[in-house]
Amino acid sequence: MTIANILAEKGREVVTASADTTLQEAAQLMMQYRIGAIVILDDIGRLMGLIAERDIVSAVALNGSEAMTQPISSFMQHHPEPAREEDAVENTMRVMTVERRRHIPVVREARLVGLVSIGDVVKYRIRVIEEEHRSMREYIAQA
Repeated sequence: MTIANILAEKGREVVTASADTTLQEAAQLMMQYRIGAIVILDDIGRLMGLIAERDIVSAVALNGSEAMTQPISSFMQHHPEPAREEDAVENTMRVMTVERRRHIPVVREARLVGLVSIGDVVKYRIRVIEEEHRSMREYIAQA
């Protein structure tokens, strides 16, 4: 099972922003699209960073409400290590767990092609486990 399987199921649409977007604008985008992270791209569309809900909370906790008028480049995760479509879901789960990352951008040839969240990975793994369980029950019933 690969990351491409998850993207095929959930879609490849990703909400992006530029580094000069304010924290307030980023929070509004997250609310509007009901998402937990936004991918930051440079002027030619390459992955530059990622801003997540946790980053916004940290920014406000450390800098007060003034943080909301600052550019997200001041608070984003700079150059997050992306996943690739051919990466195994299990390896991506491991990275998310060890590095405590809830969102991972997916790239192909340095271009953004999707975003996976821990929720996407867990949902996919549960579906796979349920399919295996059903197959085992069918096998046992035939024996």
